[in-house]
Amino acid sequence: MNAKKQRPIIGISIGDINGIGVEVTLRALSDNRVYKSFTPLIYGHGKVLTFYRKLMSLEDFNFTQIRSLDEIQHRKINVINLMEECPEVIPGVETQEAGKMALEALKAAVNDLKEGKIQGLVTAPLNKNNLNSAEFHFVGHTEFITEAVGAKDSLMMMVDETLRVGLVTGHLPLAKVSQTITKERIQQKANIFLKSLQEDFGINKPKIAILGLNPHAGEDGLLGEEEEKVIKPAIRELKDQNKYVFGPYPADGFFGMMHQQKFDGVLAMYHDQGLIPFKSLAFSSGVNFTAGLPVIRTSPDHGTAYNIAGKNIADEGSMRAALHLASDIIAQHQTEEIEA
Repeated sequence: MNAKKQRPIIGISIGDINGIGVEVTLRALSDNRVYKSFTPLIYGHGKVLTFYRKLMSLEDFNFTQIRSLDEIQHRKINVINLMEECPEVIPGVETQEAGKMALEALKAAVNDLKEGKIQGLVTAPLNKNNLNSAEFHFVGHTEFITEAVGAKDSLMMMVDETLRVGLVTGHLPLAKVSQTITKERIQQKANIFLKSLQEDFGINKPKIAILGLNPHAGEDGLLGEEEEKVIKPAIRELKDQNKYVFGPYPADGFFGMMHQQKFDGVLAMYHDQGLIPFKSLAFSSGVNFTAGLPVIRTSPDHGTAYNIAGKNIADEGSMRAALHLASDIIAQHQTEEIEA
């Protein structure tokens, strides 16, 4: 099979089968217009899809089970069974068996992504508490995939049609944020951000806003020294390199006055500083994109949501957007290759 002569293949790791991941995946793929530009390949098990198809009354949802990528059928939904025995599906319940399948799906999908057998990966949410800690000693998908593909660094970027937020520090306790933020780290993340905006989103001269760490962006040192000693020097050096970076801005006023609309991206200092405004503005359509990798990976911006799993009420908007974004970035890269 020569994937380059066919539609690109986007893998979907099934995540925790007892969370809402399978529901939002099936609902997103139920409209075949979603995948008119790519071929979906779900890493999991056909019995899981059959369970949720019945639960959700999706009689018209059809899929093809394959044993290897050599058997993939374009213009159809493909499922590759990763385990002979499918774990019992118990919506809303955390089980070790579901964790095992989630990890097997993720490892298989990432391996195929590294080898170029699939052109993009969308990861459905998993629960780190039921994963084998000896195999998954990471705080999230982002860190696992970054190491797996051999990247030195990456950027957790939250993406919506009108808003992109990157994080200097991601899954880190708040008490450790200040000591982790250095001039070099800010510059590294800003450079990944700027490069991604150019190469992944096709923005010729991207400009990003950089937020301060402290209230009122430190208020000239009155409310903290990080802005004066670390953040402002990082911004000055980036500007000296002709990078379009601006700030530091107080986070509350910045989003309160909708200044994000003036920039191609916003670089936040820590997780909640960036994700609270992002999810307030774009929760049902936001996507988690890992920038800076040699591969394309997106995911919906929510977790397993055990409390609503199996109730057929989960909103598939974020999963649909994650599929579209992965497809769009693949197309952007292909356009750049043709122009080059």
